Amino acid sequence: MKRPFVIFYALIIYAVAELFWWGYMLISLQPQRTGMILGEASMFIMVFVLGVIYMHKSVNKERKLHEQKRNFLLSVTHELKSPLASIKLYLQTINKRDLDKKQIMSFIDKCLLDVERLDDLVENMLLASKIENQSYTFPKEKFSLSALVDSVINRLQINKCDFTKQLINAEIEPKIEITGDKFALSSVVTNLVENAIKYSQPCEEVNVKLFRKDGSVYLQVADKGIGIADDEKNRIFDRFYRVGSEDTRNTKGTGLGLYIVKQVLDKHDADIFVRDNRPKGSVFEVVF
Repeated sequence: MKRPFVIFYALIIYAVAELFWWGYMLISLQPQRTGMILGEASMFIMVFVLGVIYMHKSVNKERKLHEQKRNFLLSVTHELKSPLASIKLYLQTINKRDLDKKQIMSFIDKCLLDVERLDDLVENMLLASKIENQSYTFPKEKFSLSALVDSVINRLQINKCDFTKQLINAEIEPKIEITGDKFALSSVVTNLVENAIKYSQPCEEVNVKLFRKDGSVYLQVADKGIGIADDEKNRIFDRFYRVGSEDTRNTKGTGLGLYIVKQVLDKHDADIFVRDNRPKGSVFEVVF
């Protein structure tokens, strides 16, 4: 993307040089019209500068989108390849070795976890595509948000840590019901909790709270991970946006999760806030 910038600024320099040259020539030929020529030139320069600024922003925006799409393709490739390789290895082991039933069931359970990971990835990509194309209608119904959050947490819970506490510490107020798109809001909860786990150290505790307060429903997901810089808090909900580069980033992801979260919550007239956790990490708070 450097070549278009070089051509763009070369043309600008050429146009400005031509402008001054023709202005000089006109004033030399008709000195009595100097005021009019300078006035017209000033107006032209003002319009020209505004056009240059607009074009620069457009080209720069296109460059950033190109980089984000490149990062997206790299991350999706990794996201697909990793669980597929894991499933293939487990199935090959089951096929080639004489394992007892307990070992076989353990490998099958691990395969199912990888399948769920692939399923979440595909669902995210499909939902993001439908939202972008405005083809998703967000069908709404009354349902138990308490049951939905509990279901998502049970699915994402990791019990292989050696700590007495579970990885996800949940405080869910019972019988909280809202009207909304159950499938889309399930994706919201899943993405928020998965992000908290993803950007935390292995076996670091994640806190999830669902409660009523002052007539509103609050969902809080807090982690003790790497945190988010203040200048990036407003950009994390952009499509494809991820901190850093896919070539140097260790955490998995596509840059679609928080974009989906923001779009879905906007359709439900809900707000989401991001603040720093203390002493480290981030807190995402959704208010219905």
